[in-house]
Amino acid sequence: MLYDELCSYDNLFLAYRKARKNKTAKWYVKKFEKNLDRNLVKLEAELRTMTYMPHSLNDFVIRDPKTRVISSSHFRDRVVHHAICNIIEPIFEKSFIYDSYASRKDKGTHAALRRFDQFKRKVSHNGRLVNNAKDRNMVIGYFLKCDVKHYFETVDHDILLSIIKKKIADEKFLCLIKKILDNYRQHDAQDASFSLGKGMPIGNLTSQFFANVYLNELDKFVKHELRAKFYIRYLDDFVILHDNKDVLEGWKDLIDEFLKSKLKIELHPDKSKIYTLYNGANFLGFRIFYHYKLPKKSNIKLIKRRIDHFKNLHRDGIMSKQEILERLEGWSAYAVHGNTYKLRKRLMKGLNN
Repeated sequence: MLYDELCSYDNLFLAYRKARKNKTAKWYVKKFEKNLDRNLVKLEAELRTMTYMPHSLNDFVIRDPKTRVISSSHFRDRVVHHAICNIIEPIFEKSFIYDSYASRKDKGTHAALRRFDQFKRKVSHNGRLVNNAKDRNMVIGYFLKCDVKHYFETVDHDILLSIIKKKIADEKFLCLIKKILDNYRQHDAQDASFSLGKGMPIGNLTSQFFANVYLNELDKFVKHELRAKFYIRYLDDFVILHDNKDVLEGWKDLIDEFLKSKLKIELHPDKSKIYTLYNGANFLGFRIFYHYKLPKKSNIKLIKRRIDHFKNLHRDGIMSKQEILERLEGWSAYAVHGNTYKLRKRLMKGLNN
């Protein structure tokens, strides 16, 4: 039985190792590790007797640049999340399409961007220019850029569980998944009410995985029903490229209808539009042109503000230059995938002034 595999000490130990990755210095990890064997044995017993209950989520707000509420789980619950994914991820991975890029091994944003580069060459017939082109980036072709409106907050639990049941028949396993889903409460800023049976917390490993499971239904519709060749999805952010704008207009309506009728979610009306390739495609933090790509202006403004903040901390003796460079490593790793040499050089020069 799958549930027995999930509860096994070996699986829980592997899950603990994954949950602590890059977090070994955190106080909550050290606390769990003080009595590691006892904590894992206790967790195993609770799972086997189905008495396990997740802790309440800890919400906090981040702005990067848009404001989002992140829900952090107790470390013990993160171990359970990894334990679940260890077992069911290989089962669902076989059914995922190639061009789904979030939270999957050997995928990610940079692979998605490389795929976009491949597709833009095919759609533009290797860079064929529009009539009266003013520069060499004014190539033919269009792309439909879509975003699901309030995706994580509106995922329907019953629909998600019905999708999971197609692959997982173990009732105990399904009961545990439902328990984790029910641990989320969607708070309304106006009246502080909450909606049962909807939503997943941003930040949980299981949420990232279930997000792919849920929208895999959309992937199959786009690939098998619409037969779209040049489709890329990263969580709820997806694009379709084509050389005919009318085709994309028709697909956009059909996709929105499918999402509303089958998954009880909908496209964001302001963030789901058709654009020409030559105006540049905003996708995964970059503005992509035919011959080059640059970080979005909002991302550049954000990193400049962060550097200014770090410089102030350094001037006050709170942060060292080495600590600043370490904090900027993630952004540098992201930016290097665009044509950003001069930008990075300018920012680093400003850091040394």
